[in-house]
Amino acid sequence: MHRLIYALLVAAFCAVLLQTGVWAAAPKATVIKNVEVFDATGAAPWRGTVVIRDGRIVDAGPKAKVPRGAKVIDGKGRALLPGLYDVHTHWSPRGTPSALPEIAARYLAAGVTTVNDFHQAPEAFAPRRDWLTSVPSPHVNFVARMSTPGGHGADWSDQSTTKWVFTPESAKRAVQELLPYEPDYIKVFTDGWRYGTSPEETSMNEETLVALLDEAHANGLRILTHTVTSARGGQAARAGVDIIAHSLQDRALSEEDLADIVASGLYYAPTLAIYEPRGNLDMENAATRQRVWKYGLAEENLRTLFAAGVPVALGTDAGIGSLVHGEGTLRELELLVKAGLSPTDALIAGTANSAAALGLLEDRGTIEAGKRADLILVDGKPWETISDIRKISLVFVDGKLLHDAAKPAPLPPLTLPVLTAQPLIDDFEREDGRTALDTLAVTDLDFGAERSVIASARRPLPEGGHALSVSAQMARKDKPMAGVVFPLSRGSVAPVDVTAYEGVSLDLFGEGEYTLRILTLTGYWEARVSAGKGWQSLSAPFSAFAFTGNPESAPAWTGKDLLQVGVMASRPGGESAWFEIDNIGFYSAD
Repeated sequence: MHRLIYALLVAAFCAVLLQTGVWAAAPKATVIKNVEVFDATGAAPWRGTVVIRDGRIVDAGPKAKVPRGAKVIDGKGRALLPGLYDVHTHWSPRGTPSALPEIAARYLAAGVTTVNDFHQAPEAFAPRRDWLTSVPSPHVNFVARMSTPGGHGADWSDQSTTKWVFTPESAKRAVQELLPYEPDYIKVFTDGWRYGTSPEETSMNEETLVALLDEAHANGLRILTHTVTSARGGQAARAGVDIIAHSLQDRALSEEDLADIVASGLYYAPTLAIYEPRGNLDMENAATRQRVWKYGLAEENLRTLFAAGVPVALGTDAGIGSLVHGEGTLRELELLVKAGLSPTDALIAGTANSAAALGLLEDRGTIEAGKRADLILVDGKPWETISDIRKISLVFVDGKLLHDAAKPAPLPPLTLPVLTAQPLIDDFEREDGRTALDTLAVTDLDFGAERSVIASARRPLPEGGHALSVSAQMARKDKPMAGVVFPLSRGSVAPVDVTAYEGVSLDLFGEGEYTLRILTLTGYWEARVSAGKGWQSLSAPFSAFAFTGNPESAPAWTGKDLLQVGVMASRPGGESAWFEIDNIGFYSAD
């Protein structure tokens, strides 16, 4: 009897230890054996075994042992490589594909396990990071953006998306403003050259770039630049840029520029895939023709830099134009070889070099014990024939099998769960400048190099409370526009359902006609409203909103996919516009 009681007590104690993790069972290992390994360390490929446990490579080599109880994958006839990188992509709503789960799946299918996304406003970083935890995905780094007033990158975005700086002081402040969003890196548009097809946009002076870099590096942030001319490549090098994320292609590199770049130790990601002449390019477009014409210089400067010892990384600019996510990365590897790199050098560019460029080489990028188990299994030998990299069979991220070419997994939902709309968008009573929905309003809608100048301020009303005052000096161009946009969820990431409401309502004080604009997952919808003397309470039913795209392909209004509501003014170029708004939201029939 005593023995039975003792045995029961011991069993209960052991159960407690297991439950609390004190005696947690060792995680089951995954083993890929009998496989030819390209480890990206510079060593020749070797045949052997790689052991994975708890997301890490715990053993790798010709003599590595298979642990008891491990899940074993026979790699006979196949090759194992580190996961690929793409240090320059845009997860754009107008890219191919456009939905986050689709983009993630495309990169996994292409063997890409680490990606930089250059496209998101900082407000979207946190919700998109949360979203990615529920979607099979590569590691996605979110990159904040900085440019100059009138510069590339500032020509289509507001200052909540791309910071505009033109002095050392403003550059340092802008870096500090970005820190609460925890960007992984910062992209800086230093170069306004437009491929010789139009007048240049503004470029960043060296003093500002140096100050920006000093502040970013002091806060542990690496800098990638949009730099496309040889002279500014030298400037970027002297300033201390970490990665040039485009090709230098206005002319052949001078000896001075080359020496500066070599001495700096920066990495070079030429994004050849975005410049490559392709059959689906619009050759009637002058900018496209010019970029294609300069492609030979992009290849020439790549060869010069590589021969001089400048480390090459892999980036594509996928999501811009017609360059497809995932496919662009594989094509970039082929173009690096076509430009003169060996297949081995191209693969190292797409793995270890890119990891080093991003400061991640201690964590991943090669196949070595202790490294993160981001791995791809390939049917072929891409270090001999680079096109074999397209024969990807299995893709592991953190040791988890996320892509099996033989058993494609169904896509998860393409959007986040729909949120229920709140009746009030904003009454402008928060002192921190955020809306009643805890979102950040965007106060600039006028795209292009020539921008309307917009100012907005929360002002007290005589009768109590506050309103938003917006004024603008319209740009001297056709159809200038200015206004303010209110995201309905943080970063305009999650769609919102307004089917419980009849339309949009607001208090408006202004002069003349204004436009209410709604952004949905399917596009923009607009309705006109007029303001007279004094405050007016206005409402616009959803039935009054018309789709602004091609009417022949206009989607049906559902009311279940709203992202933003905005108020805009359009006046002749050179004129001014103003309005004040309060209590903007949705109204119901009762």
